[in-house]
Amino acid sequence: MFKTLGDVMAYAKQHAAEMADFMMIDINGRWRHLTMPIDRFTEDTLKHGIGFDGSNYGFAPVEKSDMVFVPDISTAYMDAFAEIPTIAMLGDVYVIELPDNKRFDQDPRSVAFNAQEYLLSTGIADEMIIGPEFEFHVFDHISYSVKPQSSGYRLDSAQAEWNTGLPEKNLGYKMPHKGGYHMAPPMDTLGGFRSRVTALMQQRGIDVKYHHHEVGGPGQLEVEVEFGTLLEMADKTMMTKYIIKNAAMREGKTATFMPKPIYGEAGNGMHVHMLLRKDGRPVFYDAQGYSQLSETALFFIGGLLKHAKALCAFTNPSTNSYKRLTPGYEAPVTVGYATSNRSAVVRIPAYAKGPDKKRFELRSPDGTCNPYYAYSAILMAGIDGVINRIDPAKEGFGPYDFNLYNLSDQEKAKIKSLPGSLGEALDALENDRAFLETSGVFPKRLIDLWIKNKRGEAAYYDRLPHPAEFEMYYDL
Repeated sequence: MFKTLGDVMAYAKQHAAEMADFMMIDINGRWRHLTMPIDRFTEDTLKHGIGFDGSNYGFAPVEKSDMVFVPDISTAYMDAFAEIPTIAMLGDVYVIELPDNKRFDQDPRSVAFNAQEYLLSTGIADEMIIGPEFEFHVFDHISYSVKPQSSGYRLDSAQAEWNTGLPEKNLGYKMPHKGGYHMAPPMDTLGGFRSRVTALMQQRGIDVKYHHHEVGGPGQLEVEVEFGTLLEMADKTMMTKYIIKNAAMREGKTATFMPKPIYGEAGNGMHVHMLLRKDGRPVFYDAQGYSQLSETALFFIGGLLKHAKALCAFTNPSTNSYKRLTPGYEAPVTVGYATSNRSAVVRIPAYAKGPDKKRFELRSPDGTCNPYYAYSAILMAGIDGVINRIDPAKEGFGPYDFNLYNLSDQEKAKIKSLPGSLGEALDALENDRAFLETSGVFPKRLIDLWIKNKRGEAAYYDRLPHPAEFEMYYDL
């Protein structure tokens, strides 16, 4: 949006900004920030950056933790949720070296930048265009506790079907169990919230296609956005989550992108639509190809499916992710591709007709991912498929133009499945990581650190007694 500091300062003055806020991304994909008075934001800030301790972001060991954050003024925007008028912006992390600092290779934005540069170097395409779909829940209450002597959680949504019997403040019109898809008011009580969120997104340059209530009755929503380049959409993914969470808090509600917050209801995915362009022209279209896809597109799909299990370590990096990836909730389980089939991990939308719209989506990712790493990993898998001419049909990945949930156990055994746990995904990544490390896009140390950290999360989860275990085993 902005090219010079003067442009930024003029915009800040126009909006009476008193503070400048700098948003940084830690290894797990959480935004962190620091703030300074606007008059302290100078050309020196852009040249030398702002020092911080990288060890607290999960990146570097303490003995080499001094880093600097250099703002990217092209991302500047007015923060709608700041108490004092504040202009905010994202930026990049650099390590301190002489004579000049250098970009930190583990920084999420650096990984995304390098993935884009690698694509360009291959000659396959100039850019990958992606469009994520944001599914999330909005609740009226959430509480949880994990202690040695007690463990549990409680959440609530005023429109949930379990509230039909409330004796007070009950006007009926509750959302049916697994029946919320595109439901209208008065059952859909969150349409106004979605419109207010959409307006905030539009004001900050995130173009929204549409929003609607999702399948999950207790407050499951979706906002779908227009497409953009990889790094652009990773930035906009962070911004979208920030807006949704803070807008909910401002209205006395709470929003979560947790993949499976409610047992027995649909989970939250973050399906990623994608296409490639070269010289401004689509790469994925061929009128004579399967589902009008080009050979390059099919090879790209082949790469996604060959590396699907390892990809899950970055696209589905939470223990909760694998409670969503189960049959019966429109979430993919099997490794395959098909047209219009939501049970396949790669779906080719039949409604996306014509060269400029021809694309496919990866349905496995969810909102617990670090979008910079996830989108970059997806691109690297696809490039590997194109370079090595991985034919998904010859590899036995389909096309599966039938409901994969209705197969017999014998037929299911013949089809490869996504990991059933975070541990399985990390095992796959350990055995299949070379495609990510190509050209140094994913530094070896980053993948090592990622596996170590995520195995720690999985081990912590596995050691905890679960309330359901008392139900099942206490009396034995």
